[in-house]
Amino acid sequence: MNLKFTWILAGFLIIVLGCEPAEEKAEDVILKSIAFHDPSGQWKTFSDTLDIVLTTPDQPERLSEVIMDFPGDYFSLNSARDSITKTFIIDKNECVVKLNGSSEISSAEAKNNNLSCDMAQMYKNYYEYLYGLPMKLQDKGANIESLEKVTFLDKEYFKVHVTYDKKVGSDIWNFYFNPETYALEAYQFFKSDSTSGDKIPGSGEYILLDGLKEIRGIKMPKSRKWFYNSNDKILGTDILQ
Repeated sequence: MNLKFTWILAGFLIIVLGCEPAEEKAEDVILKSIAFHDPSGQWKTFSDTLDIVLTTPDQPERLSEVIMDFPGDYFSLNSARDSITKTFIIDKNECVVKLNGSSEISSAEAKNNNLSCDMAQMYKNYYEYLYGLPMKLQDKGANIESLEKVTFLDKEYFKVHVTYDKKVGSDIWNFYFNPETYALEAYQFFKSDSTSGDKIPGSGEYILLDGLKEIRGIKMPKSRKWFYNSNDKILGTDILQ
């Protein structure tokens, strides 16, 4: 073997063998999680109905039918608890709210039942965000801040820390990913101080995800359990039917 080539080969092996594997980045973890939950990229054109049962301590169950039709620019929520049914619809630029199937609602009824187009938009954002995770972490205004390996509730996770532009939201989020499958298994948010922007300790909630249900090729959490950060008290559980 040519002596010059031998030295070149030896140098190359030293470089290759001496290099440590590149550290995983937060953006890489998110992309791998998206590949797990939405392998065919169906979220952007999602159109289907979610049936959700919410249980909360000392209250009757709430049954919700959520329709998200991105191609048709349509959203609706129909929720029923006891004898009261509330409906919120956003159809392109039009908004409709109903109480027990009627859009003829007095101002007192609207106030007592929290019925408004602002609430309709809030519910639209809420359901699209939570059931669109982790894909929604790629939205404009989301700032992927950091990645670290942590133990959270006795389990090992990749924790991705996320903040948002002020026009998007003020909450501070942590997302917990399974380090082997990259499945999103929990997330947590804190309120921020309106002046400093710092996290308010003990504020906010954490949410534990359990099970998967595939809808339109997307692996969504079967159940979500909500707890207060301050005392670990459960707020409620919603189950995807």
